[in-house]
Amino acid sequence: MRDTYDVAVIGYGPTGATAANLLGQLGLRVLVIERDPDIYGRARAISTDEEVLRVWQSVGLADRLQPDMLPDRPVAFVDSAGVPFIETTIVARGCGHPPQQFLYQPAVDQVLRDGVARFTDVDVLLEHDCLRALNRGDHVELLVADLKADTFKRSRASYVIAADGGSSPTRGTLGIGYAGRTYAERWVVIDTKVLREWDGHDRLRFHCNPDRPTVDCPTPLGHHRWEYPARGGTDEQLTTDEAVWEVLHQQGVTAEHVEIMRAVVYSHHVRVADRWRVGRVFLAGDAAHAMPPWIGQGMSAGVRDVANLCWKLAAAVRGEAPEHLLDSYEIERKPHVTEVTRRAVLVGRVITERHRSIAAIRNHVLRTVSRIPSALTKGQKLWWIPDARYSDGFFVKGDPAAGWQVPQPRVGGAPLDDIVRGNWAVLHTGALPAGAQPWLDAGAAAVRVDALTDWLAARKTSAVVVRPDGFVYAAADSGRHMPAPPVGLTIGKKVRA
Repeated sequence: MRDTYDVAVIGYGPTGATAANLLGQLGLRVLVIERDPDIYGRARAISTDEEVLRVWQSVGLADRLQPDMLPDRPVAFVDSAGVPFIETTIVARGCGHPPQQFLYQPAVDQVLRDGVARFTDVDVLLEHDCLRALNRGDHVELLVADLKADTFKRSRASYVIAADGGSSPTRGTLGIGYAGRTYAERWVVIDTKVLREWDGHDRLRFHCNPDRPTVDCPTPLGHHRWEYPARGGTDEQLTTDEAVWEVLHQQGVTAEHVEIMRAVVYSHHVRVADRWRVGRVFLAGDAAHAMPPWIGQGMSAGVRDVANLCWKLAAAVRGEAPEHLLDSYEIERKPHVTEVTRRAVLVGRVITERHRSIAAIRNHVLRTVSRIPSALTKGQKLWWIPDARYSDGFFVKGDPAAGWQVPQPRVGGAPLDDIVRGNWAVLHTGALPAGAQPWLDAGAAAVRVDALTDWLAARKTSAVVVRPDGFVYAAADSGRHMPAPPVGLTIGKKVRA
């Protein structure tokens, strides 16, 4: 353990491990602090999406993660008789990866941690607890307890990312509120090992049965999960093998099909931290927000957080951007998380409706709508993951392209992100617009991407300046001058494309 770090990351789940990979790749000195001695063995998150795989691609891990995932499984909402009233697959948005991925979290955690081990400037302390993170002007003072040796260590970091979960001790010591609510009804979560496949084992089904709504979900590497309300007994009673088999038998699943690995009871939360930043300490992942699991975005939201934050921290550490750039983290991420949470709550209401008459109307209306051509795919824009777009933040305001994440087509046979490599870039489809030269002089790459012609035209532009996280900072076309780099921003080493 060194005396001084650029960034300390508290918590080593998917959010913290992704942050450590991003920061390590940026060449920063990083300290990771984690209470547990090893990867958490219980599979919590079970799905993610193309945007998150794109983040993991940026640190060279997507190709290692993808073989252990289940992409593009059908999604069905079924009535109490098991008949679908909505059946669809999630539509891709152009990130270059399957739009819906089921995963086995312990396997994902292992790959992310293996990725961190590549970076010699990232120190990982397992079985350590960060007891205190105090802002001290130009740094954060850390007091770390070694839980095995029962000793204490002191260090300092320029910045801290607290990714230490929904019960975040760091958030508590900073005095940050965590507003929202916890659902009164708890849910039983059953993880199993598949012994023999059955009809429907490979698809996500929401059983919208007023008597017992159930989520029936495939997970890779030979696993399967069920979730349903904890009704009719204590937590201890409902997690016995006898109680679990009673529910699985109703799904047509027997001991020939699966082996029960674990059964636990969870509460669902809708919460968001009052502030995501105090001085040089930032909250990320569940420490900043919690949402119900209905559209599988809890873990993914944390990965999006650190993808937004880490390049900004690196720019601040290196003096390549003014420190107030970091204020844009919460401004950009919080509205998106709020909208994702709203949609998760909406889908949950569809699944868990308990009144039979309302459920019958729901089934009839949605079954009728689903027969309309393209209604299901277009409807995903309203009830599934919202567009990767920021309404406010660090970009030029008033431009229809600014704030959007650009798609990732292939350029000369390679994915766009592998060419840009996490640097500022001017992406264009014709001649470079007037005003592009100052960006190139500052070190931005210039990449012609004809495959973006339609996407750019829909936003009334032909060239964009893209930030290191793939979001548009500014745009221009033949009739508009490209806005100049903002005051105080230096891009650093130029990337050739």
